[in-house]
Amino acid sequence: GRCTAQALRDMGCKVYDFSRRDIPIDNVTHIKTDITKEDNVSLSVKEVIDREGRIDILVNCAGFGISGAVEFTTTQEAKSQFEVNFFGAVTVTRAVLPYMREQHSGRIVNISSVAAVAHIPFQTYYSASKAAIESYTSCLDNEVKMYGIRVTAVEPGDICTEFTGARQKSFEGDDVYGGRISRSVAGMEKDEEKGMSPEIAGRYIAKVALKKSVKPVSAIGASYKILSVMCKTFPCKFRNFVVGMLYAK
Repeated sequence: GRCTAQALRDMGCKVYDFSRRDIPIDNVTHIKTDITKEDNVSLSVKEVIDREGRIDILVNCAGFGISGAVEFTTTQEAKSQFEVNFFGAVTVTRAVLPYMREQHSGRIVNISSVAAVAHIPFQTYYSASKAAIESYTSCLDNEVKMYGIRVTAVEPGDICTEFTGARQKSFEGDDVYGGRISRSVAGMEKDEEKGMSPEIAGRYIAKVALKKSVKPVSAIGASYKILSVMCKTFPCKFRNFVVGMLYAK
């Protein structure tokens, strides 16, 4: 998120950052916002409108991850994953849409993940929340494109960020599952630590946000573009076999 804000700033945009934490970014205006609270979001969006008179681009990139076996993940933990990753984007988008519709223009970029199509075992609810983002994106784009608003999703793969350390991990039941929970998460985190830099991802997202015409969904990086296409075109049985060999052994 920070790197996307910096990239948009460097490309000439006036950027506002909505987040609970204030981590200063030069020439980016921070507005303390909890995206899970509708009233808070509405006030923050209105503040931008009062200052600028319009909102041209919205990038929904708030999110976190949880991991663990479905059997041992509580319903509340699953709901909290969706509350931020999915409904956070829904809340901010709903607050921004009336202004974009009135100005008859706008671009909304929702950050998804390759996990939306390459469903990762023991990160089930993260994968499900990102799959929900992609369905939401496609539906919304058809609803609002007549008003000059286009909605797109971007699928990052492994990126070396603080996201890895912030993941809420549960190894409950690891003995029952033969150590597969801990092996799966360790393998995923190893891949993330070797992933692309957030600066590259941020510049890609910023370019998508500023393009005149965009695809409904695009992945970051050649390898993830290939993976995304394969997951969408190969039989589900084959896709699940490959992902299972990587992350469920």
